[in-house]
Amino acid sequence: MRVSGVDEDALTAALGPDPIPEDVVVALAQAKAEAVLTEFDDAVVVGCDSMLSIGDELQGKPHSVDVARRRWAAMAGRSGDLMTGHAVVRVLNGRSVAVASGCSSTKIHFSEPSSNDLEAYLASGEPLSVAGAFTLDGLGGWFVDRIEGDPSSVIGIGLPLVRRLLSDVGTSLSELWADSGSH
Repeated sequence: MRVSGVDEDALTAALGPDPIPEDVVVALAQAKAEAVLTEFDDAVVVGCDSMLSIGDELQGKPHSVDVARRRWAAMAGRSGDLMTGHAVVRVLNGRSVAVASGCSSTKIHFSEPSSNDLEAYLASGEPLSVAGAFTLDGLGGWFVDRIEGDPSSVIGIGLPLVRRLLSDVGTSLSELWADSGSH
């Protein structure tokens, strides 16, 4: 795993006013994949990015307790769509030879955490660096009543979509597993 260093806020702003949410997460995923391509000679690079769309607002990482608290005030007892953009790039001899991208969307139904529980969650720091100020596979999962869609995309990489995108760039799971030495 590599951290791309992409300036998500600047890239999102460059897409102009009122961009289509799916376009935003796919553009971010593509930028992240492209940012690390030069580190590889022969590889499949997968870039991903997620944002939560709730109440006509697209939410990325809150970065501060105050922003996360405001987002939870808007999310509590409501539903939103977590969109995860994916970009799969096949790299051969140090250059990109095939690219495929797409977006998966999963509806998240949030509970209404008590003020004590929410403050404890905010104090944990977990919601500050994740899209929508929650996680499904961490402490934030306690505040998700249910989801409709692919749980793996909520965790950060939509396995069904990535499997299809791998095929689009001429790679299979069995090839990846053989190359990694794990099964």
